[in-house]
Amino acid sequence: MAKEAKAVEKTEVAPQPTVEKKQAVKPKQTEPEWEIKDRTYYLIGKRSPLTHIIPSKHSRRYPLLWFDEKAGKQRELRYATNQSSPLVDEQKGESTMAHIIFKEGTLFVPKQKQNLQKLLSLYHPMKGRIYSEFDKVSDAKNEIVEIEMQIEALNAAREMNVDQGEAILRVELGSKVTEMSSKEIKRDLLIFAKNNPNLFIELATDENVQLRNIAIVATETNIIKLSGDNRTFTWASNNRKLMTVPFDENPYSAMAAFFKTDEGIEVLRSIEKKLQ
Repeated sequence: MAKEAKAVEKTEVAPQPTVEKKQAVKPKQTEPEWEIKDRTYYLIGKRSPLTHIIPSKHSRRYPLLWFDEKAGKQRELRYATNQSSPLVDEQKGESTMAHIIFKEGTLFVPKQKQNLQKLLSLYHPMKGRIYSEFDKVSDAKNEIVEIEMQIEALNAAREMNVDQGEAILRVELGSKVTEMSSKEIKRDLLIFAKNNPNLFIELATDENVQLRNIAIVATETNIIKLSGDNRTFTWASNNRKLMTVPFDENPYSAMAAFFKTDEGIEVLRSIEKKLQ
């Protein structure tokens, strides 16, 4: 018998397009560009001498080095007016040295002196310690913070009672506060808050300041007595010993700490009743 061959049907499938997986491209990190502009530098703090010279070249007495993290080594610095770079290993030929002088607390460097600008802005180790670069945006932010702090201090001073104000002013004025009227205390408190808001807020939130003031007032009104050697506090009425001041410690600061102990709390309550 003849075998019938079965016809096999073949289904042709159209070739499918291959999809290539695209890898996410990370954005290249670019270093901020150096801006060509005039720059001004100023001495930090309240110093504004007629002239102030900072080191302009490396020496044993005044090391002027910059650590290059990429190269892993220290690189010597110097300011040479005829060189385009402040890095010594990039300077060629003879160098004409010059001083870096602040006059009345400031130093203006025009954009033409790029080597000096880069030395002062990028490399000099005294930046941030002796001097800083003037930045309008940064200075504006600092001024806003200072103004807000000043407002906070003034509001706190306005709402503060006379006793607490006296305690804060005593830190600045000493025993002179005792002779001041309540109006004078209020006035000087507002002036203090305006002129030194950071210190004012620090003192206003320090409970020891109030306790020190109570100890001082109690001593001035003869409720308690401090011995001549500033080592012992006693009750003025019966000379009973209250506490011994630890060696080399301010007696009123020691008394403030004593007021926080179990025994000291009772003494504090008794003093406050007598002061009323």
